[in-house]
Amino acid sequence: MKPNQQNILVILGHPNPGSLCGHLAETYVNSAKQSGHIVNFIKLSELKFDYNLYSGHKKDSTQILEPDLIQSQKLILAADHLVFVFPSWWASMPAILKAWIDRVFLPGFSFKYRKNSPLPEKLLLNKTARIFVTMDAPSWYYKWFNKSPGVHLLKFGTLEFCGVSPVKVTIFGQVRTRKQPDFLKWTKLVESLAKQGK
Repeated sequence: MKPNQQNILVILGHPNPGSLCGHLAETYVNSAKQSGHIVNFIKLSELKFDYNLYSGHKKDSTQILEPDLIQSQKLILAADHLVFVFPSWWASMPAILKAWIDRVFLPGFSFKYRKNSPLPEKLLLNKTARIFVTMDAPSWYYKWFNKSPGVHLLKFGTLEFCGVSPVKVTIFGQVRTRKQPDFLKWTKLVESLAKQGK
């Protein structure tokens, strides 16, 4: 790889690729590629997999990973930087993204239990991440009154738990009342971060 070149995996967690999240994800992908980064793009709406993790994390589970989820794991392992783009629905994330996390971030892949410790061995070290979240609520309301549950779930409960750090967050609030200049400003911000591989 060239100096400053990143292997980036973009995950679109909105079930509608034609959404604002879809536009922002496509913008990131295109800008990062134009800047010389290696980019892979997962649109969760195009994957075929069972949303249910039937046996939790039991060792005797017979649930088999579908090909799309096996490929997802390979892309995660190869990536230096993970980018998640999703809307905040009921202060959390869409079911499709939560289901993908449940099925993909499994013990032995993203973390490993320790016999004499409640803390896991982190298996996704040396990776960074960026979370882009869109919402109709003001970002300050989401942060101070809702306590950022969807972001905390992904940043602390999943990514940092598995060793991904640092995890940066960008929130685009009050989507419903925004005007075209706001969307253009957001697009420029995403382009800038993508060029830097951040």
